[in-house]
Amino acid sequence: MAEPRIGVYPGTFDPITLGHLDIIRRGTRVVDHLIVAIAGNDGKNPLFSLEDRLAMVEGDIGGIEDTGTRIEVRPFDGLLVSFAQEVGAGLILRGLRAVSDFEYEFQMVGMNSRLAPALETVFLMAADNCQFISSRFVKEICRLGGDISQFVTPAVAQKLKARLKGA
Repeated sequence: MAEPRIGVYPGTFDPITLGHLDIIRRGTRVVDHLIVAIAGNDGKNPLFSLEDRLAMVEGDIGGIEDTGTRIEVRPFDGLLVSFAQEVGAGLILRGLRAVSDFEYEFQMVGMNSRLAPALETVFLMAADNCQFISSRFVKEICRLGGDISQFVTPAVAQKLKARLKGA
């Protein structure tokens, strides 16, 4: 029996969006075990704590249909390639929305391939209904009182509204 293909889908997930969930759902077709790796990223000043982001992602992935792929949510700090090697992953899964994403990701792949040559990066294009969704825009729309129901799950929308109301 072949060894399971392990992939890591990294991000800040502040908060998780329907775009992230689309990539996770489609990523289950590529690997046998998908680790959604949530970066501490204190330098980005996330709105939600690491613990809150972990809970939101765990709650949202519960709605993904069972494809036989194991989905695990884990925090990480430090180099992504080090984390991927630590968990035995052979690939990093990334989503692309626009050309601007490609430029950044292209540079990251170059650096990561120098640090960990055996680690592959697989890109999934965002679904057409998710190409414009970003956590940053969702937070801004919510902050300004807009309707975010088409960008995040109801549970995340509720948490985001509560957090921004107190901000």
